[in-house]
Amino acid sequence: MTNSTKLPKHLGGFHYIMQGWQLITRPGIKRFVLLPLLANILLLGGSFWWLYQKLDSWIQWTLDKIPSWMQWLNYLIWPLAVISILLIFTYFFSTLANFIASPFNGLLAEKLEADLTGTPTPDTGVTDLLKDTPRILKRELMKILYYIPRAIVLLLLYFIPGIGQTVAPILWFIFSAWMLAIQYCDFPFDNHKISFSDMRNILRQDKIDNLQFGATVSILTMIPIVNLFIMPVAVCGATAMWVDRYRAQKLYQS
Repeated sequence: MTNSTKLPKHLGGFHYIMQGWQLITRPGIKRFVLLPLLANILLLGGSFWWLYQKLDSWIQWTLDKIPSWMQWLNYLIWPLAVISILLIFTYFFSTLANFIASPFNGLLAEKLEADLTGTPTPDTGVTDLLKDTPRILKRELMKILYYIPRAIVLLLLYFIPGIGQTVAPILWFIFSAWMLAIQYCDFPFDNHKISFSDMRNILRQDKIDNLQFGATVSILTMIPIVNLFIMPVAVCGATAMWVDRYRAQKLYQS
């Protein structure tokens, strides 16, 4: 990365999320943060208000699935049940928010990359954004189609007594972390027309760091108030990671 925000390449995913909090206030970038932020506040904020009204009944439903011989593990399974519900819920609604805000997230990633690298970008007006929206939404649909079959397999595990209350929440957390890394890292990759499959293969080269990135996003998404700001923060953090780690590969190949 150029300018004062240059980061060493050995830094992990957690650091890029922390960097994202700084980047959303960067001069010249703040106005591109506004629309993703507004979409996230309206959708994720409203959905969490509804969730907290339903949470008790859903937790009780989960605990009722525990076989009698495992009742002594209630003290351990109860927090796992809460985390499972929050993980499933937050990923679903954050995906929906990202789908709606994806054109603006792509624009934010583009403008931030240009600012970090000192590379000018063509002026993007409303007309240009509208023309590019179908392609961007198609890319979001590809992420959803990648996600659904894997999510169904994991959700089925929840109906297996014992496994559904112990192993499944851990597997779901790892899967959600990977999907969130894909979700946010894809914006700068897509801006450079790198295919979805190629993007996934590239992210696997740094899978631990990208899982760390996604896990941090997942945890912050479950924290009230903080989760209202996480979308633009994650887009900025993913863009910083792109500039540090992957942009040079793309330029070399081209």
